[in-house]
Amino acid sequence: MEQQRLAAELAAKKIVEKRYPYCELALLAGSVVRHESTETSDLDLVIIMDKERLQEAYRESFFLLDWPVEAFVHTEVSLAKFFTLDVERGRPSLPQMVQEGLLIKGSQQLSSRLKKEAKQLLIKGPKRWPTEEINRRRYFITDLLDDLKGSTIRAEQIFIVNELIQQITEFILGTNQKWQGNSKWTIRLLEKHDKNKATQLLQAMESFYQEKEKHPIIQFTINTLKPYGGPYFEGFSIGK
Repeated sequence: MEQQRLAAELAAKKIVEKRYPYCELALLAGSVVRHESTETSDLDLVIIMDKERLQEAYRESFFLLDWPVEAFVHTEVSLAKFFTLDVERGRPSLPQMVQEGLLIKGSQQLSSRLKKEAKQLLIKGPKRWPTEEINRRRYFITDLLDDLKGSTIRAEQIFIVNELIQQITEFILGTNQKWQGNSKWTIRLLEKHDKNKATQLLQAMESFYQEKEKHPIIQFTINTLKPYGGPYFEGFSIGK
């Protein structure tokens, strides 16, 4: 009979004891603490080390106790630096992990302080896009839109639409000063921001992928760009 692996929290404690015995703080984050885990979910660990023991922050992936593990190893200084980088790119991966993290090892005081900092960043949201960034995004979306309108080759259309969906979703979230995400987080964040718009996009995607009808995704894109001036080509320049 196949042996059942340890529960996530217990496994995390044993992994921290084995791999990071001198850490000041260890938090377990990810789908297992959000109660969204699947058979392929991993353990996300945020590890805080004393600056005397860690020269440079790093990330590592490994298997231990039958669990896939991703560890993000930092000092308090590097954690603050990466918080700032995440805010600048609009994807708050590390602040989200810290804010939701379950304390595995270390002081409650340190954990609470870092969680408070992370929560404040998440509530504040990303930086507002300046007009120049909005216009830049409009231009590249318009380029994809024109490619899709003119394309008669199905294989090309698929790759154009894949890129267009990513860019238009980023545009919707970015112009509304919302956080960005990758993969499954893209649709989760869009639904959180605007459930109706997310439904419209999914319907347009279904029309394209299942019925080979590209008009709904074209119209959705045009409607999304309209409040910001619509498709943009003439007059655009970079570095002039």
